[in-house]
Amino acid sequence: MTQKTARGPYVFTSESVSEGHPDKICDIISDALVDAYLAKDVYAKLAIETIVTTNRVIVVGEVSSVQPVSKKEREKIIRQCIKDIGYEQEDFHWQHCILEDHLHTQSADIAQGIELKDGVIGAGDQGMMIGYASNETETLMPAPLHYSHRILELLAIDRKRGFLPQLGPDAKVQLSLNYKNFKPISVSAIVLSTQHQEGLSPEDIKDIVRPYVEKVLPKGWMCSDEHFHVNPTGRFVIGGPVADSGLTGRKIIVDTYGSAAAHGGGAFSGKDPTKVDRSGAYIARYLAKNVVAAGLAERCTIQVAYGIGLVEPLSLFVDTHGTGRVSEMALADFISKNIDLTPKGLIDRLDLRRPIYKVTASYGHFGRAYDKKTKAFPWERTDLADTLRQEFNIPREKAI
Repeated sequence: MTQKTARGPYVFTSESVSEGHPDKICDIISDALVDAYLAKDVYAKLAIETIVTTNRVIVVGEVSSVQPVSKKEREKIIRQCIKDIGYEQEDFHWQHCILEDHLHTQSADIAQGIELKDGVIGAGDQGMMIGYASNETETLMPAPLHYSHRILELLAIDRKRGFLPQLGPDAKVQLSLNYKNFKPISVSAIVLSTQHQEGLSPEDIKDIVRPYVEKVLPKGWMCSDEHFHVNPTGRFVIGGPVADSGLTGRKIIVDTYGSAAAHGGGAFSGKDPTKVDRSGAYIARYLAKNVVAAGLAERCTIQVAYGIGLVEPLSLFVDTHGTGRVSEMALADFISKNIDLTPKGLIDRLDLRRPIYKVTASYGHFGRAYDKKTKAFPWERTDLADTLRQEFNIPREKAI
């Protein structure tokens, strides 16, 4: 068991972006197409990238499926995604934007190393995947990112319901939180930029968004008005792909832990679960979250590494950042002996061969509630926590 180190007060910052951000439009489209293929063929192999710019959407990538999704079906899915986000601008409209579809068949050289004999699966790529959990929020996520996601999500919900016609789909929020003894205690500064109708000032927008920020933040955390920066450039009428191009996988820190933890390198969206960039990161989060939920640590990072075409993981690393109640070696040993970390093992454990990915593409892949009806976000379950408590003799009252 490692010793927790002391640290003085500090400020830590994370950001989130809305579903109308150009990069997030791309993630949503890519994952909507993944869902469409998996709904027809659970063994489909997919690596789909989307690019957006003024009046244009370009889809590229590789697909292998016994039940293809036609080009016409794909166009319908893409346009519906843009409509659902809320883009009806002159230079980016769901009905009129130009679509280019360049999906093609997956390379046979890659395919031969994935589906091996007798149902065994080789990793779809090489790389290191990171999972993280912290007890600083009820979702076991870093607080700056957790609250950033929720602010933008609430604004989007009311915008789509027609309660915020003044706002457009494109938005970003950045929260800087004061920490004491590794725990968040208040907001140091907020930067919130949101697309808006012509004629509104930053003060007008501040009055609109303030209630949403205050609703999300814990009572007493709100920063002073001078540190609450809304549309600091003064104007944000032109937004979305008209203002900036977008690309799948360009918001990996927003997708994960807001830089509170390392990132393995690979993006998630547009990939089927044999791609360990995605599934390996999901199982690592699942394990880290269960370690913290069981009360074995206040913070936990887990790294797992794979080689393309190889079945067994190359390494497993556990770090409880000086907060562990049991040794990291003991945790790693338990995981290695009891959790099947082969690509097939983690796919089966989390039941990942399902169309559950479009909902992950905005407001974070982690820290979301497990949906018992759709079984989305299965990596957020804490069904391993009791087993961990029993293994290491941790009383239930010490758990999260």
